Amino acid sequence: VQLQASGGGLVQAGGSLRLSCAASGRTFSSMGWFRQAPGKEREFVAAISRSGGSTFYADSVKGRFTISRDNAKNTVYLQMTSLKPEDTAVYYCAADPYITAAQAQAMGVMLYWGQGTQVTVSS
Repeated sequence: VQLQASGGGLVQAGGSLRLSCAASGRTFSSMGWFRQAPGKEREFVAAISRSGGSTFYADSVKGRFTISRDNAKNTVYLQMTSLKPEDTAVYYCAADPYITAAQAQAMGVMLYWGQGTQVTVSS
């Protein structure tokens, strides 16, 4: 199983970025995004169910970020808008063949992880 994240970069506050994560090797019940800022623990950002019908977000990104997935491409996306300097972090995509998106949010962990992509928001 491989998860390949892309789309990070440097953006000014208020700007937008779209992250993509292409998965290979198998299909997944839930897919999601986590992030880790310097000096902080990894935190849950968003997760999506197999069908895409259920999505879950951290309070800090609700209303600004949108997670989606394309099962035909086995890819998950994170559209980030109204970015803030506090969104600066390494963003990791993740996927799990067994647990639901709700469980991923509750437990803060998934089985498979991508390599991370840096998002930097300047003020």
